[in-house]
Amino acid sequence: MSEKTGREKIYSVFFNQEFPADLALVVVWLAASIAAIYLPSLNASPIRIVLALPVVLFIPGYCLIAILFPKNDDIGLIERILLSFGVSVAIVPLIGLGLNFSPWGIRLEPIVISLILVTWVMVLFAHYQRAGLPQKERLRVSFSAIAGRIRQEFLPQGERGVDRFLSVVLTIVILVVILTTVYVIVVPKEGAEQFSEFYILGKNQTAAEYPDMIIPAENYPMYIGVGNHEDRTTTYSIETWALRTEFDNVTNTSTIVDMDPNDRLSLTLADNETKIIPFTLFVIKPGYNRIEFLLFNESVPGSGVTGSNRINASYRNLHLWVNGR
Repeated sequence: MSEKTGREKIYSVFFNQEFPADLALVVVWLAASIAAIYLPSLNASPIRIVLALPVVLFIPGYCLIAILFPKNDDIGLIERILLSFGVSVAIVPLIGLGLNFSPWGIRLEPIVISLILVTWVMVLFAHYQRAGLPQKERLRVSFSAIAGRIRQEFLPQGERGVDRFLSVVLTIVILVVILTTVYVIVVPKEGAEQFSEFYILGKNQTAAEYPDMIIPAENYPMYIGVGNHEDRTTTYSIETWALRTEFDNVTNTSTIVDMDPNDRLSLTLADNETKIIPFTLFVIKPGYNRIEFLLFNESVPGSGVTGSNRINASYRNLHLWVNGR
């Protein structure tokens, strides 16, 4: 009997109850954000940032706060908004941390799908929580009344002149901070720093499970990631070297005793393009204790440049400490 009652309640909530306007706006915003990320006509425009930014910084927290505080008088509007920002900043990194230890890794598609799905689930729970309350107790966000409520929060009637002046200054400061943040993110700065991303991932495309024990003639699958933010199409060369180093306790430095080429590849990336390349680590000699990854940006030194000089000549370099048998 209770199971049937539960089914009837769920059916009533999702098919007979009016869907709240604020949660409906969240659903529409999520759909618009997905379109802005994947539609070619929008994904290179500032509209993508304008739509995607609230999905990261505000909407997840707002939905969770809507679950925790479904009543209209649980917390004030300003507190609800501020908590939404703070909780979102906590939720999104946790999703990224979970993806890092999953087979999908931290990439655009898994992040977008996970964030959208988590937010969708919270929207449904928020609607369910709110629908179980009496009509007069439910949180109702009237968009026409939001400006008045914010004004009342910051500029309450009956204040003294000094208090009213301070409230006005506080309001202006908050608006300036918000507008400045949006401007810095949306409007690209001319002469902004140009750089390239260079990173290595383990066999499951996560920042973990790197090979630490290297046996000659064994294959160790990995991934190499390169992101181009040089404001131009760029051709990169990637070299991997197997090194045997010795540490000098007197000088507190490592000396390269042996350095053998392992692999080399080239790729060309358009501006703002990122590519993750499968890579197999394979060595033929024992005794290596360091694998060096060198990224060259269009300028590759000749074969005469070896050892630490070659590492220093690279545009970016990474390394793994290993135990080579």
